[in-house]
Amino acid sequence: MEINQLQDICNQVRRDIVRMVHGVQSGHPGGSLGCTEFLVSLYFNRLRHRAPIFSMDGLGEDLFFLSNGHISPVFYSVLARSGYFEEAELASFRKINSRLQGHPTTAEHLPGVRIASGSLGQGLSVGIGAALAKKQNGDPYLVYTLHGDGELQEGQIWEAVMYAAANQVDNLIATVDWNGQQIDGSTKEVCDLGNLPAKFQAFGWEVVHVEQGNSVEAILNGLEDCVSKTGQGKPVVLLMNTIMGHGVDFMMGSHAWHGIAPNDEQLASALAQNPETLEDY
Repeated sequence: MEINQLQDICNQVRRDIVRMVHGVQSGHPGGSLGCTEFLVSLYFNRLRHRAPIFSMDGLGEDLFFLSNGHISPVFYSVLARSGYFEEAELASFRKINSRLQGHPTTAEHLPGVRIASGSLGQGLSVGIGAALAKKQNGDPYLVYTLHGDGELQEGQIWEAVMYAAANQVDNLIATVDWNGQQIDGSTKEVCDLGNLPAKFQAFGWEVVHVEQGNSVEAILNGLEDCVSKTGQGKPVVLLMNTIMGHGVDFMMGSHAWHGIAPNDEQLASALAQNPETLEDY
């Protein structure tokens, strides 16, 4: 797709996010809005996948695992908009008996969801396992994961980082949403992450740093760079600087919008800032 087409989808996904969270007065809009460009660019441009024909084994296609599962609104919207299920189902977000729970699960058998996520720190380990399985099966496709930067405070992440490098898991691209915010404040105040590029390099990873993580063009270039570095004996990490709440001015850059819902007036403002480009669910 052309960049302007991807941007139109981003606008619509943002509308989905704020409407879903507002509808049940529950959910996580901030990180969802911040990762919109990444997930839209991945699913509509880079990921080699078969949306209408979903298979849990994932053979013969690229795989994506969402580790920071609380940003499910953006994940569900992108899955629906790329053809995994009908957009109308987005209206059931976080409701009783819905397949679209607050954190994605596999029990509901929602197409596109391969793991239950939201207990932070686990997704990279799962991604490594899937990538190793692809190697054993002679499957040349790639595995992508997405993590929040606050999630990197989990020890399991660094065990997985060490393991992936030691075992040359070079068909893996891990992505970090580096927005500097987490539920209790800035990552610097809660538990400073330090120099992330230097840390991943020291652990033996290839590092791609995208400073404009809310630019579709920059994300596309970053993903292309990442793919070019696969198959060379090292796992790859994409560090993207994003803005929490991007696209909704009163949410931008504030950890306060990590996990609260907009009221009616705020919803109207958010929708006005993101004009309808496709069709609301």
